[in-house]
Amino acid sequence: MPSAGEAVASGTPRRSRVFRLLLGSLAALMVAVLLGLGVWQIERRAWKLDLIARVEDRIHAEPVAAPGPEAWGSVNGANDEYRHVRLQGRFLPGETFVQAVTDLGGGFWVLAPFRTETGFVVLVNRGFVPPERRDPTNRPATPPGGDPTTITGLLRLSEPKGGFLRSNDPAAGRWYSRDVAAIAQAQGLGTVAPYFVDADAGPTAGGWPVGGLTVVTFPNNHLVYALTWFTLAVMVATGALYALKRRD
Repeated sequence: MPSAGEAVASGTPRRSRVFRLLLGSLAALMVAVLLGLGVWQIERRAWKLDLIARVEDRIHAEPVAAPGPEAWGSVNGANDEYRHVRLQGRFLPGETFVQAVTDLGGGFWVLAPFRTETGFVVLVNRGFVPPERRDPTNRPATPPGGDPTTITGLLRLSEPKGGFLRSNDPAAGRWYSRDVAAIAQAQGLGTVAPYFVDADAGPTAGGWPVGGLTVVTFPNNHLVYALTWFTLAVMVATGALYALKRRD
């Protein structure tokens, strides 16, 4: 019958093997996950660079006719956001003011309904005004109601519900995002395009609103994230190997 010392001696290698197996398996799993996250970020970076290139092409392309009702169901961010479009028709009465912060300071985007020659209605973001120019009487032209006109600008998708930690309040006339459906309902416009158009910069009587202030930025930190995940994978693998050697 083995003595107590022999039992402990025989049990120690067994526990050591179990520990090495568990540590190695856990480390391998963590390394695999971290490497997978790194590869995913590399793929995301390639997708982001392609998106940026496509958006740059859209912005600087010649304007095309804005999508009509027959195409609304297929309008999406991947294919249409920031597309340079053209509208021909007339502005309708009424303006909606959406809080904004721009390079010109704090103030409002001025959104006005625009009926195209083919009959559908689009909300046009005519541009930015400071608080003291919100009152239409303080702007010489607001907007050129009734006169036929051509608008060019960038197609933007609706921004539903509100801004960061601030919900739109249509009843009080407080808007923090350009929510097309909600603005159309508040204005009694009926069916409108599921997008709005940020008007290009251009001469405006009196200088307001100021168009062409669309900020087109796409955060692209994917390479940094990928390097972080890969570095963590190396650290985990190195730490596990060190711990296993210490057990030898």
